[in-house]
Amino acid sequence: MDNDAIRDMFVSLGDVTIKRMFGGKGIYHEGRILALEVSGDILLKADAQTAPAFAEAGASQWTYDGKAKPVAMPYWSIPDAALDDPDELARWVALAWDAALRARK
Repeated sequence: MDNDAIRDMFVSLGDVTIKRMFGGKGIYHEGRILALEVSGDILLKADAQTAPAFAEAGASQWTYDGKAKPVAMPYWSIPDAALDDPDELARWVALAWDAALRARK
């Protein structure tokens, strides 16, 4: 996904910074990571407070194959309902931002 398309997805927050990392991209706002782009998919940060909402909305948690078993990361796909609705997407982006803010405490 190109950087302009990524910025459009996060317009509700304002400026985001996009940095290449691990074959994908990290998406930052005010110096805090709140999403990843991996293989063309945007994955939003979640935590113990927000992960249940992502799961209930049908999103999937990002995992990768570790040495002994799959490793679950705190990033989730964007729920399908948000992909065509900018207001709904803004709500999920806000949840990711909240999780990013809590991660630093």
